[in-house]
Amino acid sequence: MMNISGIHDCYGCGVCAVACKHDVIEIVLNEAGFYEPRIANADNCTDCGVCIDVCAYSHADVSLSGEPVQGYAGWSKNERTRRECSSGGVAYELGAALLKQGYKVCGVRYNVDKGRAEHYIARTEEELKAMKGSKYVQSYTIDAFRSINLKEKYLITGTPCQIDSFRRYIKRLNKEENFILADIFCFGIPSKRVWDMYMERINRQIGKIETVSWRNKINGWHKPYNMTIKGERGVIKTTIQDDMFYALFFNAVCLGKACYDKCKYRQRQSAADIRIGDFWGNTYQADEKGVNAVIALTDKGEETLRLCNCEFVKHPLDIITEGQRVTSPVRNLFAPVLSRLLKCKSIRIEIIVYSFKAFKFVLRSTEIIRHPARVLKRRQVDNYTAK
Repeated sequence: MMNISGIHDCYGCGVCAVACKHDVIEIVLNEAGFYEPRIANADNCTDCGVCIDVCAYSHADVSLSGEPVQGYAGWSKNERTRRECSSGGVAYELGAALLKQGYKVCGVRYNVDKGRAEHYIARTEEELKAMKGSKYVQSYTIDAFRSINLKEKYLITGTPCQIDSFRRYIKRLNKEENFILADIFCFGIPSKRVWDMYMERINRQIGKIETVSWRNKINGWHKPYNMTIKGERGVIKTTIQDDMFYALFFNAVCLGKACYDKCKYRQRQSAADIRIGDFWGNTYQADEKGVNAVIALTDKGEETLRLCNCEFVKHPLDIITEGQRVTSPVRNLFAPVLSRLLKCKSIRIEIIVYSFKAFKFVLRSTEIIRHPARVLKRRQVDNYTAK
């Protein structure tokens, strides 16, 4: 049997389990809260190597080469769609346009009953609506990917690593012509274990969860991190400044290890036909309705964008990507502490966040004692930037 000792070191995209025709691999959540492959039926393995071949993590390169075609700022011409989406609504309009062309759309929704983000297949515009909005949790792909009929046409959306593996999968089967692939400018994937603890806390406050909105435009597009969760007994609204989940997510405490040390998908590095994200930076800083940064990475992607009910404005790629991360997130020093805390099954998110704040306080105090001039200089820069 082939060497599979490193099978747990991956992106958790699940494509290996879908590609394996002998049911050797299953996808499970590990104790840290990330999806990973496990060998379920080792005796069935035929050493075919398909699982390694389609695994984006096992390759140093990205499966699509070539220069991007064109960069755009984009937004939906439908004001309601633009308002309801996290940024400009281009991803939704892309799906709606391709449904009219006979495609099915495989994207991500949040399943409140199962408490997870998951890929699913939309066949109508009504079903497509569940894809609106950001979902800052890792998606479960297996059920949707396995239900794809390779003889039909699909738009597949996902994180860059998911799309890279999926590209390898359909390329191996010579089925690329049936698919249009779209990915996102990705910060990283947070632990579902942390998310589950967060939701347990919310559930104690407002009862059974009915809807979750990670981002909305209550205060405008440039202050978008307003978590709104509706339960059977009320609604909770938090901001990036006071939310426990955001505190761990945006401080790079609870991301998957591949997000730190083996992410090769920054800026314009992608296996997709189209990359979509928020158009941060200076160009649209006065716009509060929401604008997407869009890159047509292939001629197929460029042609597809023309079908959308969107306004597109051409921009150089340097402008498109100026607000996006250049490198992978730096692993927070508290991350190893979090790993140990997660081994305790009864741990609550309140304890983790309080421990994180205490950890930061100790680090800050130590730095002030050892390097007072450095700290003063950094605070002066921060104060100037804030103005």
